[in-house]
Amino acid sequence: MLRFDYIKRTLQFNFPAKTSRGAISIKDCFLVKVWDEDTPEIIGWGECNTLKGLSIDHFEDYEVRLQNWLDELNRINVQFEDLPNLIDKEKLPSFYFAIETALLDLKNGGKKIIYDNSFYKGTPIPINGLVWMGDHSFMKEQIDQKLEKGFDCIKIKVGALDFEQELSLLKYIRSEYSSDKITLRVDANGAFKIEEALEKLKRLSDFELHSIEQPIWAGQWEEMAKLCEVTPIPIALDEELIGVSSNKKEDLLDTIKPQYIILKPALVGGLEASAEWISYAEKRNIPWWMTSALESNVGLNAIAQFTANYLIDKPHGLGTGQLYHNNFESPLTVAKGELYYNCDKSFVIN
Repeated sequence: MLRFDYIKRTLQFNFPAKTSRGAISIKDCFLVKVWDEDTPEIIGWGECNTLKGLSIDHFEDYEVRLQNWLDELNRINVQFEDLPNLIDKEKLPSFYFAIETALLDLKNGGKKIIYDNSFYKGTPIPINGLVWMGDHSFMKEQIDQKLEKGFDCIKIKVGALDFEQELSLLKYIRSEYSSDKITLRVDANGAFKIEEALEKLKRLSDFELHSIEQPIWAGQWEEMAKLCEVTPIPIALDEELIGVSSNKKEDLLDTIKPQYIILKPALVGGLEASAEWISYAEKRNIPWWMTSALESNVGLNAIAQFTANYLIDKPHGLGTGQLYHNNFESPLTVAKGELYYNCDKSFVIN
């Protein structure tokens, strides 16, 4: 019989991480563990991950609810194939993601192998270097550090500073590095007002950007569709995909017709839900990439291994494991703008 429990760790950022929704310096992390009573030494791990203001299942009493959910699973004889009927991934995406990955880990021997593929065997995944919001000097310092570390794709958060300051940062990068040397992505986190969005996109287009994530807030399908039709910069949907039911996914893509979509498994319903989005997007020739949602290395490992199930032809947003100074030790290593699995290192979960 399978048994379930969890541990909690409060992750501490190396610096206050600012977005257009505010700054965060700590983040609670809940790791779910699952084992078979007959072989208790083999444990599968998965991560519950929510973000305030984004996750549809970010509850103030999340830990209490988590204990209740696990108590319920412990009362029944859970099998992996029962998962879709036991947990509603559309209402509890973070919990579904945790149980889904923990069971996959257990199924593969409790070795943090979610998928035994090329990433686990050492093939790296190119990633973008993430630059967080801050004053001009702080953002410039981050940009310089990312370039020195070999990143050729940089993602910059915009929408919280004065827009002219943000433009000056982009101008600085382009004065040093042309678009054939450095790919620039920007993420507005829905910060632009509808009436100003197109004008801002036009001004941003001067810097030969690869894409902009979520220029206006989610849920405004018709307005987003109008932007995607005339935008001078390819638009990538991110927050727009959160909380969308399975029977609405194709409607969303057909209505908005985005240039890209971006997937955060813990927010959209787990790995199965991400695969569904990918299937619908590829049928419409809409490219995609994966990104983490500030997971610890446990959740990040699962997302990276999932990503490696597909052809990797662009950088993914999987470099956030370095954000915390008390993250779980793991084989995940970043070097020269790539994330790879260093088999000489081990996961340490305590």
